[in-house]
Amino acid sequence: MSQPTAAGDSAPATMRAVVITHPGGLDALEIKEVPVPVRKPGWVRIKVKAFGVNESEVTTRKGESDAEVTYPRVPGIEGVGVIDEADEDSGLCPGQQVATMMGGMGRSYDGAYAQYVTVPAGQVIPFETGLPWEVVGALPEMFQTAYGSLTTGLDLKAGQTLLIRGGTSTVGLSAATIAKELGATVLSTTRSPGRAGDLRAAGVDHPLVDDGTLADQVRDLVPDGVDAALELVGCSALPDTLRTVRRHGTVCFTGALAGQWSIPDFTPFMIPFGVRLTSYGGQAGDLPADVFAHQLQAIAEGRLNVPVAKVYRGLEQVPDAQAGLESGTTPGKHVVVVVDFEPDLESAHRAR
Repeated sequence: MSQPTAAGDSAPATMRAVVITHPGGLDALEIKEVPVPVRKPGWVRIKVKAFGVNESEVTTRKGESDAEVTYPRVPGIEGVGVIDEADEDSGLCPGQQVATMMGGMGRSYDGAYAQYVTVPAGQVIPFETGLPWEVVGALPEMFQTAYGSLTTGLDLKAGQTLLIRGGTSTVGLSAATIAKELGATVLSTTRSPGRAGDLRAAGVDHPLVDDGTLADQVRDLVPDGVDAALELVGCSALPDTLRTVRRHGTVCFTGALAGQWSIPDFTPFMIPFGVRLTSYGGQAGDLPADVFAHQLQAIAEGRLNVPVAKVYRGLEQVPDAQAGLESGTTPGKHVVVVVDFEPDLESAHRAR
């Protein structure tokens, strides 16, 4: 049997966590003192340093998730931190920097809106970086989804043209920066002309204002159609997105920002002849450790931009972070940095 390895300072008996006991508004995000989760064999316990805030967690708070989600629940589908305890044969050591995401986290079992979280060891991505936690905390789910969509979904190559539909979303902005580093020419959309600058800052070559019909705009720039398109708006936009792609090009359906996940009375003949349609919805294993390390290095060297909307400090600011996400006024990821002390105690500690 594997023996556990634990950090030198053992975890306390209790911790602070954001708990949803019943669906509701922002006031359903309650901070409670709860037992520190006990690690099961094959799992690891992580001391959480930061986490990104996602639409999935807003859905969980509102009670709009599928039956997988039960209450009470600590939400949070991603997080970064350091290993607190792991099996000896896991290859993970106490104090090691790690990221984790998806796999039922924050849905079928408690997630990262807490000071500690336990997850399966196979769901952990180790890394080493000097980047601040508020930067690294923005990355796991956002980069995994963007990277998986571009590689597994679209097999994007240098020299190809890519359309991102839903470009000012966190995944859209991340996909643009990754695609540019891969050597692609990027067209990306926004519904607001005033946000074209946000797209250019992410490296987009051709910002486009999306009025619901893009095919003509895209064909004016790329007459034969783009090589690949990443669909993040949803099924309401998908038929038009399909018309932007060249014959033998590919559309990858990854998200539904507009909320429509299906097409009534769908027929395969609505897909233009020769255009390929696929989808992506991967897991932590789709972002290999060496790829994540490469992305962290690119960020540190200024070659890759991280779209962070705002950083919040302390679990008590989670409602503000979810409100900021829902408002949609600032592009990028909303990130919460977890602090070890109550806010007033931390302030007193710093004042000494």
